Amino acid sequence: QAQLVESGGGLVETGGSLRLSCTAPGRVFRFRSLGWFRQAPGSQRESVALRKGGGGDSYADSVKGRFTISRDTAKNTIYLQMNDLKPEDTAVYYCNMNVLSPIPGDYWGQGIQVTVSS
Repeated sequence: QAQLVESGGGLVETGGSLRLSCTAPGRVFRFRSLGWFRQAPGSQRESVALRKGGGGDSYADSVKGRFTISRDTAKNTIYLQMNDLKPEDTAVYYCNMNVLSPIPGDYWGQGIQVTVSS
């Protein structure tokens, strides 16, 4: 059962943009990581963007310069801004929060479809 709620997916043309949102039910104070993953049909789930608890963001090579992860602490929400989308970005996107406090755990969103038409 998903503990995080995702929104913002959909169908977009090549070169278009989408912003995904992922909201936790409560505040996240300390975390190991906050991130976005994706899984295309027939492929394994891969990390797309990661914000580490110690600081710093990292991105898959395939999305560097196009995707940006951000966080709104007051809204308990992380975002994935996706620009210059390509057909190979088509996948189900999942958010993840690996939380240390207040309630430790590895939390996932329900997954949301992003489809980029050529």
